[in-house]
Formats: sequence, C-alpha cells, structure tokens
Amino acid sequence: MASVAVSKDSLESDSDIHITLEDQQKINRFARHNAKWEELRDDLKNKKGDLQNLEDASDDLLLVEDESAPIPFVVGEVFVHFNMEETKEKLEEAKNKVNKDIEAIEAECTNIKAMMSDLKTQLYAKFGNSINLEAEEE
Repeated sequence: MASVAVSKDSLESDSDIHITLEDQQKINRFARHNAKWEELRDDLKNKKGDLQNLEDASDDLLLVEDESAPIPFVVGEVFVHFNMEETKEKLEEAKNKVNKDIEAIEAECTNIKAMMSDLKTQLYAKFGNSINLEAEEE
C-alpha cells in the first residue's frame, strides 16, 4: 500500500511550502484512489483464480468416460446435475462472465492509476521530497 505522508519538519523548515485545503484534498483523494486500487487488485487476483478453476473444470470434463452420466455443477450454494453438453455450456457462460468482470476491473484499475499518476505529479511538484506517495515494500 502506498504511503501518503507529508513531513511537517521539512515543510516548517521551508517557509515557501504550505499545505492548503486543496493540497490536503488532493492527498486524501490520492489515498482513497490508492485504497480502491489495492482492493481492485485483490478482486482481480480472485477473478483470475476463478477463471483458472473454470479452465481446470473444462479440462476435467475431457476425462469423463460416460458422457451420459449427470455432472454436478454448483449453482449458488447447491449442486445441480446437468448432462455433458449443458455442463460445457454453463462452464463457457461462467468463463465469459468472469472474463468480462476481469476486463471491467482492469479498465477501472487503469482509470484509477491515471488519476493517481496525475495527483502524484501535482503533489510531488509542490512538495518534492517532503511527501511520500510510493508503495511500501512488503
């Protein structure tokens, strides 16, 4: 997570730099965007895991010997049995939905990163090394 900090000691020693309400709002906006971006990254990671699980399920269907046997498929919190064709259709529908979700999350991440980059440029231009907007090392 990026740290958003303005060193008051640095600012007090440089009398030309003052934190205005507008500056504080930019810092707060950056922090909110950063928190949202972190949340979206976690969502994206989960969606990619879901997609991999669906791909694995599709691969496992190739191993089914009796194509007439009912195949359990999770719908909500229950298992519903479908035949082979219906199961393949349901898996494709689920993969398409997850892919659309991934695309939407990636687009939102791109938009948020652009806004953060703009705010970062403005804040570093004003505060220089007195502010830290970089991601912390984990």
